[in-house]
Amino acid sequence: MSKKLGVRSEEYKVKSTAFKGLAKWFETHKPKGKWAWLGSTYEAFHTFAFTPNRVTRRGSHVRDAIDLKRAMIMVVIALVPAMLFGMWNIGYQTSLHATDWPYELGSVASWWYCLWFGFLRMLPMLAVSYIVGLGIEFTFAQIRHHEVNEGFLVTGFIIPMIVPVTTPLWQLALATAFAVIIGKEVFGGTGMNFLNPALVARAFLFFAYPTRMSGDNVWVAADLWGTDAITSATPLAELAAGVHPSASALDMLIGTIPGSTCETSVIAVALGATLLLITGIASWRIMLSVILGGGLMGLLFNAIGANEYMQVPFYYHYLMGGFMFGAVFMATDPVTAAQTNTGKWIYGLLIGIFAVMLRVINPAYPEGMMLSILLMNCFAPLIDHCVVARNIKMRQHRALKLSKTVKS
Repeated sequence: MSKKLGVRSEEYKVKSTAFKGLAKWFETHKPKGKWAWLGSTYEAFHTFAFTPNRVTRRGSHVRDAIDLKRAMIMVVIALVPAMLFGMWNIGYQTSLHATDWPYELGSVASWWYCLWFGFLRMLPMLAVSYIVGLGIEFTFAQIRHHEVNEGFLVTGFIIPMIVPVTTPLWQLALATAFAVIIGKEVFGGTGMNFLNPALVARAFLFFAYPTRMSGDNVWVAADLWGTDAITSATPLAELAAGVHPSASALDMLIGTIPGSTCETSVIAVALGATLLLITGIASWRIMLSVILGGGLMGLLFNAIGANEYMQVPFYYHYLMGGFMFGAVFMATDPVTAAQTNTGKWIYGLLIGIFAVMLRVINPAYPEGMMLSILLMNCFAPLIDHCVVARNIKMRQHRALKLSKTVKS
């Protein structure tokens, strides 16, 4: 039976004439002899192009139509709206603040010009993230003679999206290397890490280079014509200073505010969330519970109302900083999040609660989402353990009660 399934899979893969040539190229260039040690690298590119021709050999398993590579690619597709808006917003914010922009100071450049400007700023960051991260991933896979894991397809895309656009490329490379090696590979690679690698990269930059990541003045962009980089206070930085945000709720919803590269638009993030929920890639329980936790803590601070930050409407926390981006794309990471259904509710609620609490109580950390998710990553296994232990205890109690009823 396994053999037949394997043959059918192979026939399906090369059924299209357009792919026969590529399949033949892979077959003829399979590393052999002295090049056999490159098997992990070959397998990575081969399975990226074609569905792996594998069958189960022992036990009972369910074969799905989607594998890990395609699940990760789906997440990358969900990130595209936020990425495109972030690119445009880089140009838009620069056009508002630059002193020698091609247009008049304070005017807004055309939509395409802003997008192109942002694309030129983001492309080197994406390139550095993927080159450094994948280079380390491939090196570890070759040394261990393991398959290349697919998790960095998403991590490499997210890292440039959650840092200021003028982060020096060497700092970005250092943070990416730290995230992959210390945050993931030392624990065994994708599936074994307990911290979200993208957030590990951001935390590294936050603590190693606080002047660029503190949130006091998030860097918008450096002028292409030789002037100094441009800064503008974010809504979170304004609130931390005791000032009501100058941006309206609508501006924050759309995302036309300063901030980390691609986190500002709630609408763009919502589009990605819709795709993840429709495809079942991300957990709706975690998303919803993070939002509920943040809202509950926001309402509690509204009731106290001791300062400007506590008086701001609770829903502002959804619109400012990376709250929604973190809730959708990082809190839902299937490797580092809680696995049980009850655990997902607890995990998400605590993330939302701690994120708002850190923002309001400790102005030194205006963006509390990063630290909140990393904290709960550490506690996710304990949450699942407690949930499972409780379920076992309840079942034992029911079984004991049933046995007593039968005897009587």
